[in-house]
Amino acid sequence: MPQVAIVKGERGLEPVYRALDLLGYEKRFQSTKTVLIKVNFITTKNWATGATTDPMVVEGIVDKLRAINIEPIVVESDATGTNADKALVTSGMKDLCDRRDIEWINLRHAPDKVEIPIPDGEVLKNIRVPRIVLDYPIISAAKLKTHSQTDVTLGMKNMFGLLPEKFKGKYHFMGIDKVIVDINKVLKPALTVIDGFVGMEGRGPVHGNPVKMDLIIAGFDPVATDATAARIMGFDPNYISHIRMANQKNLGTIENIEELGEAVEKVKRQFMKP
Repeated sequence: MPQVAIVKGERGLEPVYRALDLLGYEKRFQSTKTVLIKVNFITTKNWATGATTDPMVVEGIVDKLRAINIEPIVVESDATGTNADKALVTSGMKDLCDRRDIEWINLRHAPDKVEIPIPDGEVLKNIRVPRIVLDYPIISAAKLKTHSQTDVTLGMKNMFGLLPEKFKGKYHFMGIDKVIVDINKVLKPALTVIDGFVGMEGRGPVHGNPVKMDLIIAGFDPVATDATAARIMGFDPNYISHIRMANQKNLGTIENIEELGEAVEKVKRQFMKP
């Protein structure tokens, strides 16, 4: 039975620490000395808008990794309308990286790209990604947001940003939910940490309204973690295409999830749909 940690608390490091401790995060990273933290920089807006990953969440993850002698690298790639290097600054993440001596990589400019075949892909036969995303485990440091095309954008949707191409619009025309599933088949996060200190409802993933939730949601099973977050937002994950398809493809599970910390019913709030 997959476990998902749900921690309620004011914005700070302690809720992040507690969520990872509830999971026993150390067991997932025993065989590595480096971990990639994939943030969400879909826009140059800062964390308080609910649009981008809060540096506080990343700092909490960094502290826990370094406590077990693992070095983090923060990664993201340019989006169609966003320069990730600029977003690093405006989001507040550069201040964190400078202060804590954390390496940053814009994946669009990473060298040594490799092609990965996708067996039985929904719409993709392969993807081309920087080799570094295959070399180290990935933590998906996602946001708790609605999305105009995928209903929600959580841990699995965040992995879409590993593609180093700037102009990703073609993937939306292919059927973005199917693309998300294909990517997560071959680039499955080792851990998903969803930043719910400030979420976003309505016209997400960029133009919605911020929602103060004071939550951290974390789990090893990306489908269970996203399903739990969707339920907290008031949505049935069985009706969210990429979560349902990922469950059907055995990338994780939607049901029979052990909730650690808070219960979904105690913290849920109906988000305005996109």
